[in-house]
Amino acid sequence: MVSKRKVGNLLGLAVLGYLVREPLHPYELSRLMRAHGDDRSIKFTHGSLYMVFGQLQKAGFIVEHETSREGQRPERTVYALTDAGRAELKDWMRELVAEPVHEHPRFVAALSMIAALHPDEVVALLRDRLDGLRRQVDEAEAILAGADAHPLFLVEEEYRVALLNAEVAFVRHFLARIDDWRPLWAGFHEGER
Repeated sequence: MVSKRKVGNLLGLAVLGYLVREPLHPYELSRLMRAHGDDRSIKFTHGSLYMVFGQLQKAGFIVEHETSREGQRPERTVYALTDAGRAELKDWMRELVAEPVHEHPRFVAALSMIAALHPDEVVALLRDRLDGLRRQVDEAEAILAGADAHPLFLVEEEYRVALLNAEVAFVRHFLARIDDWRPLWAGFHEGER
């Protein structure tokens, strides 16, 4: 059962995960996440990162470790993980790994309303989608091939490739079925053109 968390934003999970290693300033954590390619898995901005740091601190999962100032620059606060934060990270990870959750991808929403478009248009759009999916597969495979890291630290890219390939297979299968449905489907759009 998925629990209600004090901080439910997956960016918070990433912050906790990075702070396990060492205390960090939010800007430094942002730089590390981008350098490690984590921005491909978790969407964030500097503003959202600072907001999550505040939420985690309020929840008691992180604390100010040290504050320093260089010259006229603003104060720089480095944050550290608390024992409660470490426990939250492990509990949250166990939940995410073990419990499948129904998500609401945009493509699934579009498929649920696909009859709103004429089948000829859908065929063209799905072919465009296939091109985009192939580019994404190539990009993820290039990351895997060029990475100088243990495969454990690339497992999200392997998963991404598997999902993309599954979607490619689905789209191809869907395209093959459209001709069978065309008379009924096109009938919904008579008089529109």
